[in-house]
Amino acid sequence: MELSPVCTGGISTDGCTIKSDRAQRKSKVPRDVEVDIEFLYKAVPQLAKVFRIVDKIGEGTFSSVYLGEAQMRDGRKERFALKHLIPTSHPTRIAAELQCLTVAGGKDNVMGASYCFRKEDHVVIVMPYMEHQAIVDIISSLTFEEVRLYIYHLLKSLKHVHQFGIIHRDIKPNNFLYNRNSKMYALVDFGLAQGTADTQIELLKVVRQRPTQKGGGSTGKQDTTQRSKAQLRLHPKSTANTAASTSLPVPQRQSTALPPSSSSSSSTTTATPSSASRRALVKKARSVTTTVTTSTSRTKHTKDLPRLSRMQRPVFGEKNLNSCLPASSTTKQAAIMTELVKPIKTEDPASRKYSPATRGPVAVRSQTQKPQRTVQLGLTCSCYLTDRVCNICLSRKQQVAARAGTPGFRAPEVLTKCPNQGTAIDVWSAGVILLSLLSGRYPFFKASDDLIALTQIMTIRGSRETIQAAKSFGKAVVCSKELPRQDLRTLCETLRGRRTSPGDEVTPLQGASMERCERGWDRVPDEAYNLLDRLMDLNPTTRITAAQALQHPLFKDLNLKQDFSI
Repeated sequence: MELSPVCTGGISTDGCTIKSDRAQRKSKVPRDVEVDIEFLYKAVPQLAKVFRIVDKIGEGTFSSVYLGEAQMRDGRKERFALKHLIPTSHPTRIAAELQCLTVAGGKDNVMGASYCFRKEDHVVIVMPYMEHQAIVDIISSLTFEEVRLYIYHLLKSLKHVHQFGIIHRDIKPNNFLYNRNSKMYALVDFGLAQGTADTQIELLKVVRQRPTQKGGGSTGKQDTTQRSKAQLRLHPKSTANTAASTSLPVPQRQSTALPPSSSSSSSTTTATPSSASRRALVKKARSVTTTVTTSTSRTKHTKDLPRLSRMQRPVFGEKNLNSCLPASSTTKQAAIMTELVKPIKTEDPASRKYSPATRGPVAVRSQTQKPQRTVQLGLTCSCYLTDRVCNICLSRKQQVAARAGTPGFRAPEVLTKCPNQGTAIDVWSAGVILLSLLSGRYPFFKASDDLIALTQIMTIRGSRETIQAAKSFGKAVVCSKELPRQDLRTLCETLRGRRTSPGDEVTPLQGASMERCERGWDRVPDEAYNLLDRLMDLNPTTRITAAQALQHPLFKDLNLKQDFSI
């Protein structure tokens, strides 16, 4: 597939815009979108030689997506999706995303990359464009068969990327494109992807093995040598394969180079507990109070803490803050700690009010500032398995684990900051999608923070089950009210309107009943809810894998068709 330059007289070679292109777009797009398109032309002038950018079709935290047309040499026009990454993105992260697309993309419902353009710190990844419909717009009209096929192809794409050791981390309907008419599917957006211990994506190994500073803290700065090493370039072989997929003319060598490292993108800051955070904890204790603690931080510091603080973490751009190393003890620090520890009042937790204490500034390596408040070796936690947080715990460094993903689709091990996260978090997200499709409610979970999100999961899966599962990955979850586990079929049918309440059958209107019959919602098999139960297993070690889910009885006929075609 070869392209011809599309800009002859309207766009100059230096990327300056361009009245003829704007005239072609006329007033079909808003003025602010036109400004963004003009900026992209200027930022990456090579685009103007190949593409006519028509519209802006998506915008996220780390990128913006544009729709572009390219004139093929045979005279036809083809559309592409142009993903413009924010300039502050780390070059290693950009290279890893591009390698995921080129190595794992292009088959089994996984989007591939056609080309990549780069000018200084601006990178544009070009992918085939696929028309699709948003799930929120069609969820009320989907048939059960469409839902079954949707989940089957989603699991198929997950099995494929997991075989390469890729953890997508952001599985949601917006990242799994669906064309209802042509029955086409595509998994997109590997911007948050991580690698497993045996990943086949070389640059995800680089991301996984990034060195961390001693002591588990983050200074917000990056070493100069690390910054120079971060200026990676794509492997020539992978670049050649990418270009060959579309036979695009290579404009310059710099089109495949990655941007220099940005100090602002690679720095991380450590947040210290404040009075506002403690007040927020009190507000969370409503009808149901959920508390999550780490099993290793309940008692005195162990001898293994120095070893744990030096362990490398498989989290990109984060430091190991899961330990709290004692600083050099001085008389002044001991006096500060004496003031920190206050006697525990035996009063009702619901009526307890917290008075914000005056906290010192964050310790910086300077002789003029006050030393950072730390926890003495002899102090033990006094709030374990209670609905409050003591001053000792507030003085500890906050635990850090990978949290990347979209709220509402994060697995329990992500919400509880479990440091060991694998491909099971993608399977949980697929289960949440299936729950939304079976119940007809999207989004299903919507919480303001992780503790509220965990409480919402408890209302569906049960508090006892959640507490038991948390113990399996070293977490202690406390719930002030026992929440029973709900039957998934009853829940979904109630939300769809087929039942008014558990155990009570409803007699819907005749027209609505006929419509449900035509769409198959009156005969959803038990296998669908069994699969949902296994996808949303609270324990990641026993949660079904994508490969196992494809062999589920719900997809028996689909597997037979595939075997017959082979």
